Amino acid sequence: MTNAYVIVGAGLGGAKAAQTLREQGFTGPVVLIGDERERPYERPPLSKGYLLGKDEREKIYVHTPQWYAEHDVDLRLGTRVTAVDPAAHEVTTADGGRLGYAKLLLTTGSAPRRLAVPGADLAGVHYLRQAHESDRLKDAFQPGGRVVVIGAGWIGLETAAAAVSAGAHVTVLEAAELPLLRVLGREVAQVFADLHREHGVDLRPSARIAELTGSAGTVDGVLLADGTRIPADAVVVGVGITPNTDLATAAGLAVDNGIVTDEHLRTSAMDVYAAGDVANAYHPFLGRHIRVEHWANALNQPQAAARVMLGEDVSYDRLPYFYTDQYDLGMEYTGYVEPDGYDQVVFRGDPASGEFVAFWLAGGRVLAGMNVNVWDVTKPIQELIRSREIVDPGRLADPQAPLSSSAG
Repeated sequence: MTNAYVIVGAGLGGAKAAQTLREQGFTGPVVLIGDERERPYERPPLSKGYLLGKDEREKIYVHTPQWYAEHDVDLRLGTRVTAVDPAAHEVTTADGGRLGYAKLLLTTGSAPRRLAVPGADLAGVHYLRQAHESDRLKDAFQPGGRVVVIGAGWIGLETAAAAVSAGAHVTVLEAAELPLLRVLGREVAQVFADLHREHGVDLRPSARIAELTGSAGTVDGVLLADGTRIPADAVVVGVGITPNTDLATAAGLAVDNGIVTDEHLRTSAMDVYAAGDVANAYHPFLGRHIRVEHWANALNQPQAAARVMLGEDVSYDRLPYFYTDQYDLGMEYTGYVEPDGYDQVVFRGDPASGEFVAFWLAGGRVLAGMNVNVWDVTKPIQELIRSREIVDPGRLADPQAPLSSSAG
C-alpha cells in the first residue's frame, strides 16, 4: 500500500488530519493508527466537563464510530508502531506487520512526566492523560476524601477544582513560589493562587516531595523534604508532559524538545510530517521554533499538515491559544511569552473582581492577552499582537476604550 497516507497517533490531531484529507478531496488510502483502544477523543474534557460529571462520555469523541468506515479511513486501534523507516517509506507495528506509505504524519502527542520518588508506584497514585484515567479520578474524588495534587500547572489546578467540587479536601503541592509562575508570571499567577485558596484548597508553594507513603500497597500520604507528612486517600501527579519522540529519534529525524519541523510541518525526512504536542515547529510570526501543548494546536496544526501533504502551500502561523475552567473562572489566553520575556503587565479591570483582561508587554508591544470571565475579545487581542504596534498602557487598561484604539 505504497500510495497510503499514514497517520501515527489516533488522538484529536490524527482524527482531524484524516478528516481534512478527505474534505480536501484525497481519495487514496488513509490509515490512522493508535495504541489506545478508544477511538479518537479530545483530552480537555478529561480534566474539565467530563471529570466534573457535566458532560456525557460520548461528547469526548471526535467522530461517531461510523464516521471512519463512512469516510474510508482505516482506523487501527490498539496498535503500536515500533519503527519508522524513512528510506523505505515504511512503518513497523508491534505485531511485526509492515505498512508502506507515500506520506507519513506523526501526531504521537506526549506523555505525563512520572514522579521519581519512593512510593510513586503505589496504588492510588493517579496521572491524567487518557480517558480511563479520568474515570479513575472520578471514582477517587469522594466527599470528605483527602486528595493531594502534586504540581500546580493546568492539569493540577483543574483536577484540584474538580476534587473540591466533588466535596474532597484538597492539598496542592507546588515546587515554585506560585502556581503557573513560569507560564503567567508573578502578577497573574497570584490570581490562581488566590482563587484556589478562596475555595478551600490548602495550597503549599515551594514544596519538595521526599516520598509517597503507603499501607498494604496503597498510598496513604505524602512526605515532604522538611519532614511534614500530608495524609492522602488519593494523589494526583501533574508535573508536566514529555513529547513522544522515540519513534522519530530512532528513525533519525531531527529532535529537539519535540520533532523539529519547518513552518509547513515538514520534518527533516522526506515525506514525513509532524503536528500537535510532539512538533517543535517554526512559527513564522514569532520567528522561532515553539512546541505548543494545548488543545487548539492539536485541533488546527494537523489540519494544516494534511493540506501540506496534499501539496498546498500552507504555513502554520496561528497564535497559540488555550483556555481553562476552574470553579466560576473561565479564561482564554492568546499569544506567546517566554518566561521572564515581558517587562510589563497591564490589567483592564480589577483582578479582584473576577472579570478582567491581562496583557503582557515588551517594549510597549502586546505579546499576549488573557481574558478572565470577559468574552468576545480574542479577535481584537490577536489583532493587537499581530499589529506589533506600540500601545498606550493607559488606554489599554481603560475598559471603556476599544482595544482597537489602544495603539499609541
